[in-house]
Amino acid sequence: MKILIVAILIAIPFLSEGQKKSKEKISYAKGTVFGYWGYNRTAYTKSTMRFIGPDYDFSLVGVRAGDNPSTDISHYVDPKKITVPQFNGRIGYYFKDHWSISLCYDHLKYLINDGNQVKLYGHIDPGVDTSTNLSGDYDGQDWVTDREKFHYENSNGLNFMRVDVTRTDQWLTFGKNKWFGFSSNVGLSAGALLTFNDFRFAGNNDMATVSISGYGLSVTSGLRFEFFKHVFLQANVNGGFHHLVKVKSRPDPSKQYYIKQKYGFIEGNVVLGLMFYIRSKNACDSCPTW
Repeated sequence: MKILIVAILIAIPFLSEGQKKSKEKISYAKGTVFGYWGYNRTAYTKSTMRFIGPDYDFSLVGVRAGDNPSTDISHYVDPKKITVPQFNGRIGYYFKDHWSISLCYDHLKYLINDGNQVKLYGHIDPGVDTSTNLSGDYDGQDWVTDREKFHYENSNGLNFMRVDVTRTDQWLTFGKNKWFGFSSNVGLSAGALLTFNDFRFAGNNDMATVSISGYGLSVTSGLRFEFFKHVFLQANVNGGFHHLVKVKSRPDPSKQYYIKQKYGFIEGNVVLGLMFYIRSKNACDSCPTW
């Protein structure tokens, strides 16, 4: 009898394991890993830009700017060029049903418009910039920018590197084995801004000066169309706020040249992604209770 009892006790774990059922593959289920790649367009609010250097400290109020989408189709299909346009990349994990955490890299671009009609405040030392003839003190004077003499942009990258927490809800499935699904996504994110800065002023045109320049906050909503439980096409709208605390504008390490700026943005993107299910069992939820 003792031998029989011991044998039963030894066998119980194996019997339980055999009764585990496969968990249905659902895109929002805990244990789902996903990643995507796509492209974006972005619009920015008007802003105030403060330019600071050893011999000037002035602000432009009412600056308008836009993005810079690529018009060369090869940039979207050639694997060697796919990082040239404004792109979005993400990898994420559902840490519980409906809730995911992900790392996002939004490669945006920011270019101030040529012919900006702005208000000029601050001070520029005499002789600093003979090309624009700006000199002395300013208190709200009207000024129109000229790209050949004054320009700023992040065409090599205004990169929003962020952590996102998203809620996913699946609203519809149909077809054999539920091959098609439709889900909504709403998320909050925060992260750092890595910028590559081009700045033309005072006779100098410095290109791609790199700096960790500030931080951003955003809210994202999206619609996800899922195919065969592993592939999805998703459209997102992402809006928020960027605070550029200190943008390095010149590469000279011996002097402090930088820019300060705040603005709002709204971004639309379309992405293509994949999903994988690393927890295919239901953790023995249906096992018998002994």
